[in-house]
Amino acid sequence: MTTHHLPEKTSDGKYPAYAWPGGYPMYYLTSKGAVLCPTCANDPDTVDPAGGETLVAADVYWEGPLRSFVCEGCDRAIESAYGDPEEEDADA
Repeated sequence: MTTHHLPEKTSDGKYPAYAWPGGYPMYYLTSKGAVLCPTCANDPDTVDPAGGETLVAADVYWEGPLRSFVCEGCDRAIESAYGDPEEEDADA
């Protein structure tokens, strides 16, 4: 099992939207199991420490269908770094 920690905040005090090196799109997990996009992870109205919720981990969504990974804060799809491998096979 791999453990994913939170990345360091950027100079503006926010968690990054992209991993470095590589520029891969990131997502965040909360202590209550919610998946969040970087925008919602940085929004104090989305993550409620007073209610016992904190950010606990971050990772890159490496590949998969666009709507299979959705932010629970804003309901937007979280983009994958390499797209949907099934879609690429259909184009061949």
